[in-house]
Amino acid sequence: MMSRFMTGAALAAMLGVMAAPAAAQSNEESGPAAGAEIWVSGDSEGTEVVKLLGRALISFEDRDRYAGIAVEAARFSPAKGEPESDTRIYLDLADHLGEDWRWRARVGTDGHTVLGNAELRRADWSQSLFIEREIIETEQGLNRRIYYTFVGASTDVPVTDSTSASVTVGVQEFSGRNERLHLRGRLVHAVDADLGLSAQVDARYYHSTEPGEFDYFSPRNFVSVVPLVQLRRLNTDGWMFLAAGGAGAQSSGGGDWSLARYGNLRIESPRDRRDLTVFGEVTYSNNSITGGTDYDYVMGRAGVTLAF
Repeated sequence: MMSRFMTGAALAAMLGVMAAPAAAQSNEESGPAAGAEIWVSGDSEGTEVVKLLGRALISFEDRDRYAGIAVEAARFSPAKGEPESDTRIYLDLADHLGEDWRWRARVGTDGHTVLGNAELRRADWSQSLFIEREIIETEQGLNRRIYYTFVGASTDVPVTDSTSASVTVGVQEFSGRNERLHLRGRLVHAVDADLGLSAQVDARYYHSTEPGEFDYFSPRNFVSVVPLVQLRRLNTDGWMFLAAGGAGAQSSGGGDWSLARYGNLRIESPRDRRDLTVFGEVTYSNNSITGGTDYDYVMGRAGVTLAF
């Protein structure tokens, strides 16, 4: 089991390791930039979350190289209990680590503890290490300041010329005694590479060491298997459009299997464009929360960054 050392301090440590080799790097094409992001989510039980974030970047080359700060106003409205508002401030950084690796980090505080996320990945996205720390959005989570810290790694495994697999393992530690072990696998088969069409199977499993400790959903065991169809296209200007959806089965706490549903739409501006960076995304699911078909969760987020 994971020991109690896994706290928000790990975020700052990961940031320091990644940032040190790149601290002296500069580029004549970089300059200041400003941006904004919004996150909105809601579920059928009545929980709503809205986060508005502003970015001030003193150096911006592209979406993989920038440095600045971000300030976020977050409002949590749990299904039960009173809404709560938080203000967070983050260091907002990203750069290269040698020729083959990329890193990004948004690490800061809400005035109570370290929050944020960081990732180190290969340039081709085939391997990654990540860490995330955030508050639990339930009534007890907000009132008791219950946080989680999630550390994980993923890797791609080629199977054939047209088929690959990815495996993700992780450990999620919550305030209190609960620790959650995660395992996720995805099998991807390219149906038509020119069209950007693929068939996928996404399988997830997690195990909680202290199920039902607080009021967030935490069965001892959760399993979901969802076949998906995904279409990913780039237009002639480099804009990326993605649509994915599927339905499968899920089970929580050793109970009966029920329907699992998933859908995702995403758009991104060209990766090599500096003057304007835009993204938008909508995700729907009904799994990993209640394990039943009477639950729905929708999340939308969007962002824009303008370089000067």
